[in-house]
Amino acid sequence: MSSIFRLDSSIRVNGSVSRAVADTLVDSIAAELGDATVVARDVAADPVPSDLWSTAALAGFTPEEQWSPEQRDARASAAALADEVVDADVVVIAAPLYNFGVSQHLKTWVDTLITDPRFAPGTETVKGKPAFLVVTRGGGYGEGTPRAGWDHGTAWIRRILADVWQLDLDIIETELTLAEVTPQMAELRDLARQQLTESHEAARTSGRSVTLKLRAPV
Repeated sequence: MSSIFRLDSSIRVNGSVSRAVADTLVDSIAAELGDATVVARDVAADPVPSDLWSTAALAGFTPEEQWSPEQRDARASAAALADEVVDADVVVIAAPLYNFGVSQHLKTWVDTLITDPRFAPGTETVKGKPAFLVVTRGGGYGEGTPRAGWDHGTAWIRRILADVWQLDLDIIETELTLAEVTPQMAELRDLARQQLTESHEAARTSGRSVTLKLRAPV
């Protein structure tokens, strides 16, 4: 049986665009695979403890036989988080842009995984595994807009997923997600709806192509 690992990091549940597009993507992948289980981790609703990363990271500078009980527990927790990605056939990460970067919850999850030796820079544990990054941005950040270049989150998470962990990454991006609830963006609502429709269609198309990724040589 195939498995999909899905991570959500939006602080919103109702009305979350990243969750909605990820729903479409995961449903499409599951339908394509035919018989798939979904392992879901919601780091906004159930955050990785803020001190887990530092405790696990500092354990890496201490011989294992000298680890404190807290360090041993932290490394075990990091390994359990890492197992979810290692054991999956497909990875889906939903990452809204917050304050021009990624969610603190997503950043803590990434930092903690990197303390596991299987996810340290230079390793190839999940190299070539199909992965999808669902990015949402409340405003417009394209070239020619006032906020062009202000998205400091997408490039970072892309670097981690595609370059550090070497996942076979596709990205689905949606902008103007706050247009419907922001009066100053009223004139952009038609464009926002068009972008959202296109993102859901991209999610469906990506889901249908996942079997090709799984069959591709690594």
